[in-house]
Amino acid sequence: MIKVKASLRPLVSKLNLPTVLKTTILPGDSIERLFIGTQVGEIFYIGNGVIETFLDIRSRIIKLGVSSGGYDERGLVGLAFHPEFYYNGLFYLHYSVAGTQGPGALPGAFESFKPNPCDPKTLNLKWINREIQYDHIDTVEEWILQPNGQPQKRRTLLNIRRPFLNHNGVNSLNFSPETGKLVLTTGDGGSGYDPFNLSQDDMEIAGKIIEMDVVKHTSIVNPPVVTRFNELPVPIQETLTVMAKGVRNIPGLSFQRFNDQYIKYAGIVGQDLVESIFSFIHYKPIPVTQLVQDFLVKSEPDQEGFINFGWRGWEGAFPTSILTGCSANSALDEKTIAYFDEAVKTSVRRLQPLTSYFHKDPRPGKFGATALTGVQPYMGNEIPALTGNVVFTDLARAKESQLPVRGVLAYTTVRTDCHLNDFSIIETDYNFGTQSAYYVSLGANLNQSRLYLGVYGSTKVADFNQGTVFEIVP
Repeated sequence: MIKVKASLRPLVSKLNLPTVLKTTILPGDSIERLFIGTQVGEIFYIGNGVIETFLDIRSRIIKLGVSSGGYDERGLVGLAFHPEFYYNGLFYLHYSVAGTQGPGALPGAFESFKPNPCDPKTLNLKWINREIQYDHIDTVEEWILQPNGQPQKRRTLLNIRRPFLNHNGVNSLNFSPETGKLVLTTGDGGSGYDPFNLSQDDMEIAGKIIEMDVVKHTSIVNPPVVTRFNELPVPIQETLTVMAKGVRNIPGLSFQRFNDQYIKYAGIVGQDLVESIFSFIHYKPIPVTQLVQDFLVKSEPDQEGFINFGWRGWEGAFPTSILTGCSANSALDEKTIAYFDEAVKTSVRRLQPLTSYFHKDPRPGKFGATALTGVQPYMGNEIPALTGNVVFTDLARAKESQLPVRGVLAYTTVRTDCHLNDFSIIETDYNFGTQSAYYVSLGANLNQSRLYLGVYGSTKVADFNQGTVFEIVP
């Protein structure tokens, strides 16, 4: 693959952690503006070099960074503008609700769970007492920009109870240019290793890619707080279809026009070994009403053509493994397959990744990964070597205790033969000085001719005002 160099041009700095970067044209306006959603609940937009506040919902967001030493994955994680936003003013938010803090679904730290292949109990845990044993509640809402320029909430689409504080997805709301529906991506509920196997359970909302028909009005003002599709009122079930399952954690779904079709890209964050980017054109979504009906009559739904990313049996290209340090050699790890039976069960049904990149990579010109944070096709021509390719970001290059930390920008090429593809690092020359630079989000403008990168100086959301948003330029 061609070596690509790019520059980072700072657009705005001293922001809180930027989780969503999107552009749209405001009603009555003529220029496309960049909107920045922060984890703590602010939405800004930039136009003509000036930064303006669009909406501030900090009071609606759960108290962040309290229970885990400042680190958090909750907050404002999704923002999407209706394709007709210029005319109808509609936009959508996904966030973790203030005052909903619970004790969590398992005792101990949120990532402390590890399956033990010798102990069947750890392989078959069930999430019980869900009304009390949960971490927080996420909500998906429809808002409208009123003619006086003030945004106002119109209705709640979903209220979802989540077992742990992590894996809520990020950039979790995007409109499909193919179906016109709102696409919600949900992580597996969190902890590590998906303790309750929510991602493969057809009734669980966790670990799925879900299309929502926002045109259908359900007349249900306050939907119940649920974790499973069969707990939803039928009018809400009727607005939902499931596009995919087997999701661990995901920074949204992106779309690339290819002839008369769209390639869909889903980046799945890994456990200990590998980060994965998947692509697909054809898929066969299953209406939630159909899934619920099959569940009630105990029949297996027809999943031919249904997308399954394979988690928790598979971590991208590998069977999910538990790493144990080798006493004989601290540089090596023993890798034990965590869920052998599940890996076998999903081996044929699962989609193969387009590209994988690894937490340890001995090859020259590669890097050790931490966590995938964004995937966007680039259709511009200012950086010709990237045109038509897929750009992705990783939170931080894994270095042995070397500071300061740096995120990574890389790209891969689309293949039509479905074979696994390699990737190449995009070299940037920006000098962050002694400051850490975690690459936390990636966004694009409407025609994907411009890419935006969100960078933060800390992994802790409670370390405020350390964010910068850049445009990636030649």
